[in-house]
Amino acid sequence: MNKAQPPLLNATIRQQSLGLGLLALLLFIAGNWHQAIIGFDSRFVVFAQEMLRHGPSFFPTTYGQPYADYLATSTILTWLLSLPFDQVTSLTAWLPTAMASAIIVILVYRLTAPYSPRWGVLSVLMLLLSSTFISETRAVSLDQMLAAVALAVFYLGYSHDHFGAGKRLHWLYLLLILGFAIRGPIGLVIPTGMLCSYYLINRQWSRLFSFGLLALALLGACVGLLLLLAKLSGGDTFMQDVIRMQFLGRMDGSEGSSGALYYFTSSLGNYALAYPLALLVLLGVAVGGRRTPDPALQLVLYCAAAGLLVMLGLSIPQAKKARYVLPMLPMAAIIAAYPFQVAQGRLFAWLRGLMLGIWVLLPALLAVGLWMVRRRYAEQLGSLAPILSVLVVLQVLALLTVFKPRLRPVGPALIAVLAIWTTYIVIVEPLERSLYDTRTFSLAVKAQVQQDRAPVILHGLGKDAKAIKFMVNYDCDRVPLFTQQPSDLNPIVAPAWLVMSAADFALLKDPRFSGLTPTLTGEFDKDPYVLLHLAKPVQP
Repeated sequence: MNKAQPPLLNATIRQQSLGLGLLALLLFIAGNWHQAIIGFDSRFVVFAQEMLRHGPSFFPTTYGQPYADYLATSTILTWLLSLPFDQVTSLTAWLPTAMASAIIVILVYRLTAPYSPRWGVLSVLMLLLSSTFISETRAVSLDQMLAAVALAVFYLGYSHDHFGAGKRLHWLYLLLILGFAIRGPIGLVIPTGMLCSYYLINRQWSRLFSFGLLALALLGACVGLLLLLAKLSGGDTFMQDVIRMQFLGRMDGSEGSSGALYYFTSSLGNYALAYPLALLVLLGVAVGGRRTPDPALQLVLYCAAAGLLVMLGLSIPQAKKARYVLPMLPMAAIIAAYPFQVAQGRLFAWLRGLMLGIWVLLPALLAVGLWMVRRRYAEQLGSLAPILSVLVVLQVLALLTVFKPRLRPVGPALIAVLAIWTTYIVIVEPLERSLYDTRTFSLAVKAQVQQDRAPVILHGLGKDAKAIKFMVNYDCDRVPLFTQQPSDLNPIVAPAWLVMSAADFALLKDPRFSGLTPTLTGEFDKDPYVLLHLAKPVQP
């Protein structure tokens, strides 16, 4: 197969990729408008709410103070999207991530479709079937945005050599700056490393050293600008916080640490189906030995090198989280779909059968899983009849398509995507928001406080932990008081409102508080919480 593709085919692929990206974007935002904000998203929504009230800044803010762990790039995107509505919703918060995911879909197809449109479609579907991609796409995910930037950098370098595209060096360096603006130093290092791995395997030494050195200089300039902005935003103390949180904290494990092989082992579940299947495909490539040079196989090897570099590079810092290696997922999806591009090889034939079997049976497996989960969460899930009916229909369609050679294997894979995304949107997301709900209790507290205004004390919530999940629903400029130990409550004078967990309330020994009857009791982030009202004594 020729490396250079006819212009007409290129134009067709570009149109098809844009169509796939648009369809994917509609899927990514389906059912999302004003959902309750839970978990890690709370922090970023609070950032956007404060920016909506006070205007843009270099760093996002919480409680009116700059936050050192991120630049305000993603917050500014959410702020711009929220301006027409004058409020931050789950849609405006998630939309930047959904758009980044759609860009990944476009680029994955453009990388593979010139060799085979079927490989392109199946690579996209394999991406959409990967668990962390699903959960991160419907959330605020800086790592998903970085994955889009990193794939774009890799695509620009690859397409110049194989698809006759221009060098577009200015876009490369702009993308590196964008990566830094989104994710800090790691946002520039990861895309640089992925493209350098391509140059290294391709033995393009001059490009490797020139691009690497320029990227290193750009990193130095961006770090200098970051520290300057930090000093302008909060002085020397805040600049030290930025150094600690964006550099030292991730390297020394003060933000949590995991073993050196964490990404290689945990990704078997976190990035299924693409990652474990990609490992099997690479095993098949290794077993196959030497063969006639094939541009499609070369792309697989380039993707393997880029993905491996991401996982090795991010294994060096002590702080490790599953979402950090999202930039390797598009590579894994391309590799996992490769058996449908290559005809020879007994192991590849076995892998094609395995994948086809998984896709065909996935609706039934999801139905069985839901039925088992219902035993534990019967109250939250309610009736499963509608979703089970949908899965039954999808199962029948999957069985029909598997016997139609023209629809196989894309038909079963597409039905599997519809099954898993429908289940996630209709069942998993509402269940998570029910179990980890913070909106109901927070809004009830807000209503009580507005009826009888007094200072609000958040006891034991943690200024950067559960308190953020409270403030995202409270959504106002009133900064609460924070206490941690029971002795911290001694200086509190009436009138005041106190929010704390029922467990902390039971431990209070001060009769001023332990003798109070909770004004409000409710579930907050899966734990029982109470609202206490310390009233001003009535004068005789």
